[in-house]
Amino acid sequence: MAREHRTLTDWSLFAILTALWGCAYGFTRLAVSQSDPDLGFPPEFIIPVRITIGAVVLLVAATLSRQNWPPLRAWRQWLAIAAMGTIGTAMPFLLITNAQQTVDSSLAALYVAAAPLFVAVLAHFLFQDDRISLAKAGGVAVGFAGVAVLFGPEAIASFGSASVFAQALCLTATAFYAFSTIIARYARDIPPFIFAAGFLCFGAVATWPMLLFVDFGALTPSPAAITGVIGLGIGPTAMASVFYMLLIQRTSATFLSMTGYTIPIFSAIVGYLAFREVQSWNALLAFILILGGVWLSQRKPTALAVKA
Repeated sequence: MAREHRTLTDWSLFAILTALWGCAYGFTRLAVSQSDPDLGFPPEFIIPVRITIGAVVLLVAATLSRQNWPPLRAWRQWLAIAAMGTIGTAMPFLLITNAQQTVDSSLAALYVAAAPLFVAVLAHFLFQDDRISLAKAGGVAVGFAGVAVLFGPEAIASFGSASVFAQALCLTATAFYAFSTIIARYARDIPPFIFAAGFLCFGAVATWPMLLFVDFGALTPSPAAITGVIGLGIGPTAMASVFYMLLIQRTSATFLSMTGYTIPIFSAIVGYLAFREVQSWNALLAFILILGGVWLSQRKPTALAVKA
């Protein structure tokens, strides 16, 4: 049963997970070499390699931790691991990568930020201890409003140029992210290192075909780009996957999904400290709304009259 009261450990895990995923922005910028793409890697290389690095790191960690893998007859656990690797890892990456050929990053980010809305509704009907309350509904809504303030103007401006099919891909990726949180909630009995290592292995294999579209002879990566790919594999992929499972084991699916709102805040901090990117005033308002929404969603619940 997930506890309604959040402890300091819960919030610390939440912050660490936010930071790890938020670092993905900086590492990705290094990996693609935004200032000179000829010195970077294409997405078709970055995605499978970062997941593969993450899988290798966690396989070693799982071995050292001596946590036991599920027996082969435990097909439900293996199904959860496989589903998390494909639906929750490989498919969103593939869908968003394809969608961003016509969808601006701001619009894609706005679609992905809707994941907590999906999770809150699904969790209400699936988990007795994760019902929608007035505070939770208000917090999720306010948090999404913050993300909309952050990305909204650019996102709305790009609606017309983005194809309906590409936007459907983004929405599907969002649904997959939401489903992955539900899957992880059901798999809380699997040791964190084992579950994370297992689903990254499935995710890596599912994305390897992307390497067929990479012109390896044309790659001239800089040391910074190589560092970016390795950093993506270790931090936002391997370490984040473990903290993801540690957090879902202690809390709820909805609470975990709220990291989707706080990641842009940490990404903005990384952007300023590492690349001197200055945020606009609407970003400050957005951050206040996001943090307020996360806080509100975790207040003592008053049950809504929504029947499961």
